[in-house]
Amino acid sequence: MLTERLGLKPGHAVFFGAGEFDEVSKIMGAVRVEAARRSGHFEENVFRFCWIVDFPMYEKDPETGRIDFSHNPFSMPQGGLEALRTQDPLDVLGWQYDIVCNGVELSSGAIRNHQPDIMFQAFEIAGYDRETVEREFSGMLRAFQYGAPPHGGIAPGVDRIVMLLADEPNIRETIAFPLNQNAQDLLMGAPAEVEEARLKELHIGLYKGPAKPTPYKPTK
Repeated sequence: MLTERLGLKPGHAVFFGAGEFDEVSKIMGAVRVEAARRSGHFEENVFRFCWIVDFPMYEKDPETGRIDFSHNPFSMPQGGLEALRTQDPLDVLGWQYDIVCNGVELSSGAIRNHQPDIMFQAFEIAGYDRETVEREFSGMLRAFQYGAPPHGGIAPGVDRIVMLLADEPNIRETIAFPLNQNAQDLLMGAPAEVEEARLKELHIGLYKGPAKPTPYKPTK
C-alpha cells in the first residue's frame, strides 16, 4: 500500500503532480516551499547557497520534436567534439554553471567554446549549417582562428544579491531604473523616438509596410 511504501503516519501529506515535466516541477516546487512554511520546516533569516552544474547542452521542442540548445549555445560541451559525434544530443552536457541562493539565481556562467570545429558541430546538431554559422558569427570564428585560449567566466547579478540582503520579494525594488509592465522606463522616458541624425550615425534605415527595405547609404 502507498502508506506503507512511503512510511506515512498521521499528520503526513502526499502531493501528486501530472503533466509536462518542466511545468509540474515549477508548480510542485512552489507547493513544497509553501508546505514547508506552513509546517514550520522553512529556515528563516539564513542564506543557503547551491551550485547548479551539468546543464544539458540540448533539449527537444515538445511541439516540433526539433533538437535545439537548452541554455548557452556558445559553451563548451563536456567531452568536446567526440561527445557531439558519438553521444545522443540529449545526453550531452555543457560546461555551464549557476550559483543559487535561497532559490534565487545570483550568477550564471560557462566555459566558452573556443574551437571552430566544435562550434560548427554543435550548431549542426541544432539545425544550423556551416554557411549560416559563418554568416551569423563571423567575427567570433575569425578571432578563434587566430588561436584563443580556453576561457570562461561568470556574471553576478548585483541587483539580485541586494534583493536578498534587503529581504525584498520583488527585484524591481532593487533595480535603479525598473521597467513597468509595458517594458517602459518612466524615469528615463524610454523607449522614445530616435532622431534621424542618430540613425544615420549607426547606419540604420527605417521603413514601414511590407515593402522591401532600402539599405542605408551614407552621404558624402
